[in-house]
Amino acid sequence: MNYKETLDFLFAQLPMYQRIGSAAYKADLNNTLALMKVLENPEKKFKSIHVAGTNGKGSTAHMIASVLQEAGFKTGLYTSPHLIDFRERVKINGQPIPEKHVIRFVESTKHAMQLIKPSFFELTVGLAFDYFALEKVDIAVIEVGLGGRLDSTNVITPEASVITNIGLDHTQFLGNDLKSIAGEKAGIIKEKTPVIIGNATGKVESVFKDKAIRLKTPIYFSKDFDIPDYKTDLKGKYQSENLGTAVLVLKTLCKKGWKIPESAIIKGLGSVYKNTGLRGRWEILQQQPKVICDTAHNSDGIKWISRQLIDEPHEKLHMVIGMVNDKNPETILNLMPKNAHYYFCEPSIPRKLPLADLLTAAKKSGIKNYNEFYSVKEAYNNAIINAEKCDLIFIGGSTFVVADLLVFLEKTNLSLKSHS
Repeated sequence: MNYKETLDFLFAQLPMYQRIGSAAYKADLNNTLALMKVLENPEKKFKSIHVAGTNGKGSTAHMIASVLQEAGFKTGLYTSPHLIDFRERVKINGQPIPEKHVIRFVESTKHAMQLIKPSFFELTVGLAFDYFALEKVDIAVIEVGLGGRLDSTNVITPEASVITNIGLDHTQFLGNDLKSIAGEKAGIIKEKTPVIIGNATGKVESVFKDKAIRLKTPIYFSKDFDIPDYKTDLKGKYQSENLGTAVLVLKTLCKKGWKIPESAIIKGLGSVYKNTGLRGRWEILQQQPKVICDTAHNSDGIKWISRQLIDEPHEKLHMVIGMVNDKNPETILNLMPKNAHYYFCEPSIPRKLPLADLLTAAKKSGIKNYNEFYSVKEAYNNAIINAEKCDLIFIGGSTFVVADLLVFLEKTNLSLKSHS
């Protein structure tokens, strides 16, 4: 098989949560443990940092990885989902896993796939861990996919565990209240392994403290530390919280003997985009009109986005918005600006929220100025046509809306280059 055939096989054969939702979710680690055994337990062959949280875990993971690269460590990075290319999920020193390794891995594990029947995510975790072990990384930053306790990544014994924050998301799997969700995230806390908490108060904080006490684990809360005023090249104002969490993780590693000079912290935090290739976090795609996309997709994330949209200079605001079907659209739309022109659309995945449902929620939320489209491409193109130079266009509501946009823009740029 070539690379395209390999991906087609993976997408067709394995249930993928990002595309179909709960039918692909496995509520135990049995498949992952079986797969690790077949692969000769690669998860035990490299050092790691484990990052969970409702929001910010991807950005935090990329910040940590960027600094570790600058400190001279061969650094793996596993994140999900991808936006443009599947290989974004698995990187070493910012470089995506080679196509030939993806092909080799899938071909060599076909028999195991038939026996174990892993999900898409479970197999991708196996691919990442196998690659990191093969390439002998010094350390890998591993982002949890969903939750923590039962997430496929939760077979590692990390140098440090990280929980960025807790919010209401994926409640059908993790619980309907913050305490229950915190309990699931706390599942990544390991015995005598330091855990760093980015944002937690009240009952949520107690959940983490109780778990740490039971496991004799040192626990650090960002709010208890005066974090130096470091700068990052990531633009969203919400990144200040992620920055503090990342720095506390790095300082914790230093205490454990990892040599991370101050110069690496400064340079790494200031070069996250360049070092890791992170996309879709308050990403400015063009000026005049200014076009910004962001993958925020739940209430806590949208609150941050709405605040920053108010502060961003503009005449008229254009919002290209779509969602997936496990979100409460009315709750999220209630948090968005009412004085914008909306271009409602559907992301190109089976798990999309139908346009009719989104329009119903919009009416209940008091949004009156909108148009409807059945693709992100159509919605974006109409926003571009309607916007003046001093206007602002925002694209978001779902990771998959941003993914559709970036794929479209990349194809457009490739097409323009081929004709130039």
